[in-house]
Formats: sequence, C-alpha cells, structure tokens
Amino acid sequence: MSAAKDWWIYRGTGTVADKRARLDENRPPWREFRGVPDPEYAPPGTAGPAWADTWQRGDGYVPDDAEINAVNTAIYLRRPLLVTGKPGVGKSTLAHSIAADLELGPVLHWPVTSRSSLRDGLYQYDAIGRLHDANLRHLKAGRSAPPRRLQGGRPSSGSAIAPYLRLGPLGTALLPQERPRVLLVDEIDKSDIDLPGDLLTVFEEGSFEIPELARIAARQPRVRVGTQDDPEVCAGIDRGLVQCNAFPVVVLTSNGERDFPPPFLRRCIRLHVEPPCEEKLKKIVRQRLRLDDTTRDDRYQDLIVDFIERRTEGDLATDQLLNAVQLRLSGAWSGAGERKDFLNAVLQRLTGPLA
Repeated sequence: MSAAKDWWIYRGTGTVADKRARLDENRPPWREFRGVPDPEYAPPGTAGPAWADTWQRGDGYVPDDAEINAVNTAIYLRRPLLVTGKPGVGKSTLAHSIAADLELGPVLHWPVTSRSSLRDGLYQYDAIGRLHDANLRHLKAGRSAPPRRLQGGRPSSGSAIAPYLRLGPLGTALLPQERPRVLLVDEIDKSDIDLPGDLLTVFEEGSFEIPELARIAARQPRVRVGTQDDPEVCAGIDRGLVQCNAFPVVVLTSNGERDFPPPFLRRCIRLHVEPPCEEKLKKIVRQRLRLDDTTRDDRYQDLIVDFIERRTEGDLATDQLLNAVQLRLSGAWSGAGERKDFLNAVLQRLTGPLA
C-alpha cells in the first residue's frame, strides 16, 4: 500500500470523526435519503462480542491500493461494492476491514443460498407462530371456536404483530441512522436468478415496505420491531415503511459462479481481488498473527514459498497459509521427516490434483 491519498476515507488520514465528516460532506444529490432516525433506538457501537469479532477480523486485513480505491469510490457514491475473486482471497474480510477502520459497528452478515429471497434479507414474519399463539390464548380463555375474523390464515387485528416480526440484515442496515452500517451480502452468485434484480429497487430507493405493518397503519401507525443485531432491541417503524438516512456500506461477494444482469452491474462498483503476491502474503502473516519484529521471517518464509508453488496447481485459501504458520510457530509437526505430511495436511488444494 502506498501513502494515503487525500481523498481516501477508508484507510485515509485523520481521526474517525474526520473521516465520517468528510463522508457526510460529499453526498451525491441523487443519493440523498430522508429517513428520520428513531431517538429511542441505538444501534450497537464499538463494544460487545459482535464488535470484537468484527474488529479482530477487519484489523488484520491488508488491502492494496486498488481495493482501497474501489472501496472509497463505492462509499463516496453510496453504491454497493461487488467483490469478485477466488475463494479464500479475503473478499468477506474486506467488509470487516471497512467497519473496523471507520468504527461503524458490527458487520451485518447475510449469507446467501439458492433458496434466499429478498424478504429473507429484509425481515422475517412468523405468521404460523402468531396464529398458534392466538389460538392458545382463546383456548385458555375457554373458547373452543377459532378467533373471529380469521381470514387467509391471519389472526384477528387484535393480535399484536410486533413479537412475530424481526428485521433481517438488509432491513436492519436500512434503518434510518446518522452513521451507515456495513452490510455483507455473502456469495450472491449462489442466489436464485431473480435476487439481484429484486435488490435493484431497494438499493436505488434506500427503502422498503413491510406489508404486514402497512395493512394496520390506520389503527397502529407505529410499531417497534426487533433487529438483526438483537430481537430485544427494537426500532420504531412508521406506517410499515423503512427509509434509510445514511445509505449502508454494502459489500457483495461473488466467487464467479454466474454472471449478473447489466442493470445490476451498472449500479455497483466492481472490484476483482487477485490472489496475494509473496510480499503481500508476508504482510498478511505478520498482521493476522500479530507477529512482532522479533519473529524472524525465516521461521515461515519457506511456507510462503510452498504455498505459492502449490497454488499454481490448484486454488488455496490464505487462511490455510495462516494455519500452517501458526502450527510452525507452535512447534507442531516438528519432526524431521514430517514435512511432506505436514504440507499435505494443511495446504490441501481446494481445486486441481490432490497433493
């Protein structure tokens, strides 16, 4: 990484407050959002186990200039960052690095599968649990008949809906807040073919509606629901609409298993992460394993060379190298004749021929 550039926010100079102020001052006119923060809701800050995990993962990340440029471009323009690259090159860790550097709280993580839908990311609604609890209340009251006005499998309007709703990672990221949250949408290339298109409107508008709350807005305009961070920490939602104030820092990762439609790509800043070179691997090892200047390079340099040689014949993940170095420094697999077995055990290729 070269010297920090004046325009950088992520990995730039100055205090965290300076960086956030620079971000607030440079909002594109077409990406301004008007959500009103709930004074009774406080998103998690830089404390607790969730933040400790984000900090630990993100603080040891070693980005190069291309990565820093792409991240800063995305956060200036309030656009999602689509990160592609082979498994194990650190795509997901980049999201934690952004959160740690700008102290934006724990990363909100949405792991995508082939069954994931847009609603999974926005919110979850336990309609069956609500119906079951409503029937139990009536049975306890000595009423054998089902609840009145039961239509379409929904309990009557008198049944409180809030306990059965919870915002998902995307929905929580879009809550109106003064500072943005970091949202990691992991392995979006594994999604159903419709999900990238479904995300377009949400990313463009910075808002979404919860129909279950919109239907009862006339008689209950404000409902407090749990968040992805904590189901017990609730945020107020007015008339079923969630509208962001500070657009979240969205990092979407892809292993390249599919192509995305042009309208989706047009709305993203794209970054391809290459496997790290020898010099970068050395920096990663020292940073991630917290090695000080007294730890000699010759204790692990040969493992870096072995890692690069094996990587030419099949994919390897950087954390496999970290595992190998950690074992070496711990004195494991120290027998004179164990080297080949050691390398085969910890540097097993993810693709290509077996060692």
